[in-house]
Amino acid sequence: MSALIASFYFFYFALIGVHVIFVPKILAMVGYDPLHIGIVLASAPLVRFAMPFLFLKGFRLGQRTFFTALFLMALGAGGFYPALTHFYPLLGVNILFGIGISLVLPYIEVIALERIGKERYGRIRLFGSFGFIAVALVLVKFLTTPYIGIDFLISMALTTLLFGAIIGFRQRLTSSSECLPGEESCRFSVINHIPLWIGFFLMQVSFGPFYNFFTIYATDHGVPLETTVWLWSFGVIAEIIMFYFQGPLLRRNLLTILQITAFITVLRWSIVALFPDSTLLLFASQSLHAFSFALFHSASIAILFHLYSARRLSQQFFFGISYGLGGFIGAVGSGVLYQYTPAYLFAGGAVAALAAGIAFRLYAAKNQVSR
Repeated sequence: MSALIASFYFFYFALIGVHVIFVPKILAMVGYDPLHIGIVLASAPLVRFAMPFLFLKGFRLGQRTFFTALFLMALGAGGFYPALTHFYPLLGVNILFGIGISLVLPYIEVIALERIGKERYGRIRLFGSFGFIAVALVLVKFLTTPYIGIDFLISMALTTLLFGAIIGFRQRLTSSSECLPGEESCRFSVINHIPLWIGFFLMQVSFGPFYNFFTIYATDHGVPLETTVWLWSFGVIAEIIMFYFQGPLLRRNLLTILQITAFITVLRWSIVALFPDSTLLLFASQSLHAFSFALFHSASIAILFHLYSARRLSQQFFFGISYGLGGFIGAVGSGVLYQYTPAYLFAGGAVAALAAGIAFRLYAAKNQVSR
């Protein structure tokens, strides 16, 4: 099963790599302005936020739902081809894509944590980073027309569907992570941990400028597209190193890790805001991706795995509130900032990361959770 999960991560994050790195550039190539790009890219995170609430009403993220999500993910990716030059159809297919990815990853993450454990999780999850960097380095050589990028998007979606389906068929229908309706021990509530969830939300808001406009931002400041892809790749290399060696760190106080990674992220976005023309300093900022993404992500899902018995639902809400609502606000906000005050794009990200660090600090003051 470990090899299958590693393969799934590879192609799933290759798919995310195409969507994050190249789709903004593709949309710019066909004539969309920054505000419309922000709206399109914000639609998938908004769906990610909305989907978990359905599961509070009796839906279950079981095998059937997982297979449906895989199909919608692939259908949405395929829809980019005919819809690319039409704003509202494009918005619609990106929403379908968002529904799929909002359900697929939480299902796999819980399987990975159950089968592998949090100390070894990073060594499997790093295959996702390999997929992200591999597709970036390959696609940059071939992206001569927008539709070549869409071909890559569809190919990665179909391969992800294949490996996801194999895992889905092999996974037992019930496991320790699934709760039956009405079980007292498996009730889920955000209310008891509000500062923690606010921190998750604000951290992803801070990534809005990076995920949606870094490629455009860097190239607008004179950085060649190929160098920009190497900047993305360098960040992923740092992420891979952290995933491989982070096991001992995750045995320490997870709340302390969340605080440290948030404040490191403030430094990261400040460097990008102040020195957009310095390739050397941009590479330095990308090295901090090891902390602001890799270590932060692992500590986040590990702390939720400990706090909640409803583990799949807690992972859904993590992706929904952080990557979903946070990603939506970050995408729309960064679109507005880049259209009207582009000099403050990454300064806004730094402010959001600072607020996240303060939220984690407040939560840590009232709670002691180390595992």
